[in-house]
Amino acid sequence: MSNFEASTESAIEALRHLIEVVASLRSPDGGCPWDLAQTPASLIPYVLEEAYETVYAIKSGDKDAIAEELGDLLLQVVLQAQIAREYGQFSLTEVAQGIAEKLIRRHPHVFAGVEVQSVDEVRHNWEQIKAAEKGETPETQNLLSAKLSRYARTLPPLTAAMKISQKAAAVGFEWENIEGVWAKFQEELAEFQHAIAHETKAEQQAELGDLLFATIQLARWYDLDPAAALQGTNERFIQRLIKMEAAADRPLSDYTLDELEHLWQQAKAKLAAQKPEPDISVSE
Repeated sequence: MSNFEASTESAIEALRHLIEVVASLRSPDGGCPWDLAQTPASLIPYVLEEAYETVYAIKSGDKDAIAEELGDLLLQVVLQAQIAREYGQFSLTEVAQGIAEKLIRRHPHVFAGVEVQSVDEVRHNWEQIKAAEKGETPETQNLLSAKLSRYARTLPPLTAAMKISQKAAAVGFEWENIEGVWAKFQEELAEFQHAIAHETKAEQQAELGDLLFATIQLARWYDLDPAAALQGTNERFIQRLIKMEAAADRPLSDYTLDELEHLWQQAKAKLAAQKPEPDISVSE
């Protein structure tokens, strides 16, 4: 047996064991109450969380963390397939067969003798085959709404909103100047405030979405990255909390709001003092 065959056999056995473990967790006879309570929809937050944690691990370059997070992500695939099998919809067999067949169809240069000269040609063939599979024509593929729908389906909301607005602006659906964008932001802010005071939760949610979308338009006009901006805020918030906890002599929950504000300002000042000084040297 070759090394590849041995490795494949080992992987199949490990996957079989994982499938059995998940099936046991979902068993009405002695299974886990939490796992039994889950539905495909209730697991969506965990799918997203594990995907983001996998990305973070890959960026870190830590091979042990990558392997662990890929395992957590694989669990979500197996668990979704197990629930679908219980509902009589599909099983992990259809999931694996489907992706294998798709890869074969979309790589004719590997499996069907088609010759390609570049990566761009591979990408072009992939998109053409994908469109044919979905019954799309060149006309429907080129519709702006089709492109924007793909962004909404496949990208995180902040990134999708930026892409959607950029493409809409490119065809002329755009303000004449930045004053118009600020006016739209103020309009959406007022509508959100009104919804909070007078409307239903669903309408409040819709107005919040409009306000966030308007905020992203400001970011686009000022050439700022809203996703990176929010990530930076998250990281600064956590760093300040770390400083607060280091300075505290008891759990933060035991402090008054005024005391927490004092610790917060101290932490903010300490972090500001730690920022590296800008290089202002002048070469002769």
